Amino acid sequence: MLKFAQSVHRLGTESAFEVLARAQALSQQGKDIINLGIGQPDFKTPQHIVEAGIKALRDGHHGYTPANGIPELRDAVAEDLNRRHGVEVNPANVVVVPGGKPTMFFAILMFGEPGAEIMYPNPGFPIYESVINYSGATPVPIALEEANGFAFSADSVLSKITPKTRLIIINSPANPTGGVTPKEEIDKLVAGLMDHPDVALLSDEIYSQMLYDGREHVSLLQYPEIRDRLIMLDGWSKTYAMTGWRLGYAVWPDRAVDHVTRLCINDHSCVNAATQHAGIAALTGPQDEARAMVAQFDRRRRIIVEALNALPGVRCADAGGAFYAFPNIEGTGMTSREAQDRFLAEAGVATVAGTSFGAWGEGYLRFSYANSVENIQEALRRIREIL
Repeated sequence: MLKFAQSVHRLGTESAFEVLARAQALSQQGKDIINLGIGQPDFKTPQHIVEAGIKALRDGHHGYTPANGIPELRDAVAEDLNRRHGVEVNPANVVVVPGGKPTMFFAILMFGEPGAEIMYPNPGFPIYESVINYSGATPVPIALEEANGFAFSADSVLSKITPKTRLIIINSPANPTGGVTPKEEIDKLVAGLMDHPDVALLSDEIYSQMLYDGREHVSLLQYPEIRDRLIMLDGWSKTYAMTGWRLGYAVWPDRAVDHVTRLCINDHSCVNAATQHAGIAALTGPQDEARAMVAQFDRRRRIIVEALNALPGVRCADAGGAFYAFPNIEGTGMTSREAQDRFLAEAGVATVAGTSFGAWGEGYLRFSYANSVENIQEALRRIREIL
């Protein structure tokens, strides 16, 4: 018999992909499925970005690139961050990777080991807890509560810091809740961290350009007092509908750049060359289609939140960012998993159980409104019939 390392059994998964597979299987059997489960834009990548990738291939960009990304792309990232956040970033601190997950994986492996503690949002993106467990560190949940708009409480986070705390992960706007943490809480967190200079931060800002109702994104890059221990994650997947291109980046503190670059070399060598040229076009080209996509998400957000609140036994807090609604379904009498399975089997509507995002997600479902208004309305009509 094969003898796997124990760490393999500590790895979790991302349940949205499991739901997607089940939904596709039902669709292949002839069942009409509306997928409100998967977290990816339903728009095509803007054409000028696609053309830049094609041109790069035609121009002969077929080989290896520097492990941390081509200089032109890292320069473009630094300029974009300056334009959006008003911060100066040294391109040497930018490390380009194939998507958002490698940054999470590398950061957690860099700080996680038996005896260490890593804090993470719960309910939150499932890969955080999965990789913390894999590293051997102890996962310490930051409870995100509906009553607080699914924003973290700085006082609560600071109260959980112990001598074993190595890394704190925050995510705003958040997956799966759509919650946005206000500036005053971030200010309070940063101020409190001055008493804990050995604690690092991973700020997942992948949804930073998807905010609604006049909200403005607060990047942790805007706090110079923590830049020497901050890892800021962002990328192209959500903003530019480039999920399949696999392109992301992070800004790393000086002391970590060499470590993460070596991890890149050991793991994936470098990111696809043509994709990186497409990434330059995304950042430096017209932003009209990206803005139009967010405007469409905003319209859908209003429709789905209103429709969810009209369902019997369901209430839904307003989503401040991203493209997810996270309704409370406790009034239906079903658990999260029961509702997920029943809505898929009986209504042909794919959603994701809140417990897929951590124990604090019980009693909730994640709905992705990265789908057409017509499909959203039909999906909610089917769910109403069941309830």
